[in-house]
Amino acid sequence: MSRGVRAHGATGKCLSARAVAVAALPMKPPGALRLRPHVAGGARRQARAGSRRKARAMSGQPVTAEPPVFEKRLLVTGGAGFIASHVVVSLVKNYPNYLIINLDKLDYCASLKNLETVSEKENYKFIQEFDESSPKRPTNPYASSKAAAECFVQSYWERYQFPVVITRSSNVYGPHQYPEKVIPKFISLLQQNRKCCIHGSGLQRRNFLYATDVVEAFLTVLKEGKPGEIYNIGTNFEMSIAQLAKELIHLIKKTSSESEMEHWMDYVKDRPTNDLRYPMNSEKMHSLGWTPKVPWKEGIRKTIEWYKENFHNWKNSEKALEPFPVTEPFAQLSGP
Repeated sequence: MSRGVRAHGATGKCLSARAVAVAALPMKPPGALRLRPHVAGGARRQARAGSRRKARAMSGQPVTAEPPVFEKRLLVTGGAGFIASHVVVSLVKNYPNYLIINLDKLDYCASLKNLETVSEKENYKFIQEFDESSPKRPTNPYASSKAAAECFVQSYWERYQFPVVITRSSNVYGPHQYPEKVIPKFISLLQQNRKCCIHGSGLQRRNFLYATDVVEAFLTVLKEGKPGEIYNIGTNFEMSIAQLAKELIHLIKKTSSESEMEHWMDYVKDRPTNDLRYPMNSEKMHSLGWTPKVPWKEGIRKTIEWYKENFHNWKNSEKALEPFPVTEPFAQLSGP
């Protein structure tokens, strides 16, 4: 799913972050959602179900397959996308007593290949969303759409006390990300012996956070966050886009020569309103017990290796490597 927020159910917590929304669907009376692997209650219910099947078999009655019993059901929207696919994989593997439902419209930046490792798991279910009731895509500015989504979600807390938590994160990178974003784009260009396209001066600085660190942040907020609150998920690790390009050139092209690095960098026209920095204070998240754990060198190495084999997971991945399409400004209206 591209942008937007979904919130379903009347109990548990809903967590939204850019393209991700997680909601606990009601299965028992309202109460706080606590993520605990291998909860005893679920195991006992599974054991009772097994005993019933065994008793029917011994009495000669036909044994019919019973659906698995889950303690919780979690709905994740946009689960075939970048960040949410990591969330889904983590939930499916670590919480076998929870049914993880992935609702995704499979937009251009989504791929079910991101979820192949869990696609056959008993506690995972995929639902594709694409019908007349799907949200439209107005051509509003990107940042405004995110702000509008936050206001919408927050209004449910203010008006109905629906338990929502909003998160805002630094730039996230790692496997599964559609290669239109700067890190997978530069990696893929270099792996195809093409130059990195640097917008403007390349002095714009960004903070980069590895995907699994963001997953841990989401789970922390889901367990410890307070309804109605907003949490920044950030990192102090920061570098300029030009510096990022040089580091990737060094790792992929195995060179430290400044002149050779410049050879692999192509400075193109800057994007409109390309902000210099996105500084973020994450002390509120730290107070919940979360801090980033994956060092840059480890995260970027894993990311480079993943794109060697998986660049073509998307049908239109080549198109993502084009420089940002800069359009001409609107023509000023002339007088009569």
